[in-house]
Amino acid sequence: MAFTTFLRRFSCLGLLALPALSHAATPPAPHKAKLGKVLGADISFLPQLEARGVKFSDKGVKKDAIQILKDHHFNYIRLRIFNNPAADSGYSPGKGFCDLPHTLAMAQRVKQAGLKLLLDFHYSDTWADPQKQFKPAAWKALTGPALTQAVHDYTKEVLQALNAQGTPPDMVQVGNEINHGMIWPDGDVQKADSLTRFDTLAQLAEAGASAVRETTPNALVMMHIALGGQNLHSTTWLDRMIARKVQFDVIGESYYPKWHGTIADLQNNLTALAKKYPQDIVVVEYSERKREVNDIAFNLPGGKGKGSFIWEPLNTWESIFDKQGQANDLLLIYDEISRKYRVE
Repeated sequence: MAFTTFLRRFSCLGLLALPALSHAATPPAPHKAKLGKVLGADISFLPQLEARGVKFSDKGVKKDAIQILKDHHFNYIRLRIFNNPAADSGYSPGKGFCDLPHTLAMAQRVKQAGLKLLLDFHYSDTWADPQKQFKPAAWKALTGPALTQAVHDYTKEVLQALNAQGTPPDMVQVGNEINHGMIWPDGDVQKADSLTRFDTLAQLAEAGASAVRETTPNALVMMHIALGGQNLHSTTWLDRMIARKVQFDVIGESYYPKWHGTIADLQNNLTALAKKYPQDIVVVEYSERKREVNDIAFNLPGGKGKGSFIWEPLNTWESIFDKQGQANDLLLIYDEISRKYRVE
């Protein structure tokens, strides 16, 4: 999730103009590892909030924010990582929040708390989402096999660093909300030659996925699209990636009602995906309709629905904590959800 304009509501339109799938889609066998129930949160803003002096507390008791989430039965943390966020055009100019050193430090905290880790590669120096997937400045001159190799090598480097300190991720997102592609213009699938560009996108995605398998074989690979209530576009995208032999274990969907439809749309889409594909399914970003989203996310056919990640509950985006860092009653919803679905 990034701070985009209202145009993001049209995140599916690039698929509408595409011709029919040119070759049969045979789903790959899912990863041998099994994904358990997930009650997760993306808290990538935490170091920035702490740098501003925010202290977190629950019922008047000051605690580490990660411990507070654990106390309320969260079992997974999601962290985003940018290639060079400290760049002038990056996410965090001069400071580098969400770079590799910050990610290493946060991963240690997550693992020390006994929680699992989902690492979200944006493959950009700044926010990547359906409306923008800027190529990292260091890769500006790279195209074709050289760009594919860069994705592989960068992913491998990051994962090796996490492994070296004993904090390997349990799941890895190869790209963030990539239904319109990633690392534009090379992997932009909204163009007139979109089927050719799907070939490029698949090569880029598989390069990242192969680096995960090589370095962290127990980690699950997620493909993340922002089409929560849009089944036609979800299946078109997934079929095209599968037909191009991209190997992944988990389907991640974003769901924000103003861009992705109604709760009924979300349920219809995820139910259909669960029936069609062997992969498990996670709502990997959402904010509103917390109970309803989780009721869907934990109740899909064949046990495929594994849960959810709320986006930035520590920030004012969610208001689960106030501006001073004090938890409020919205956090109690997660106690209810964990009891209802026996999340451990």
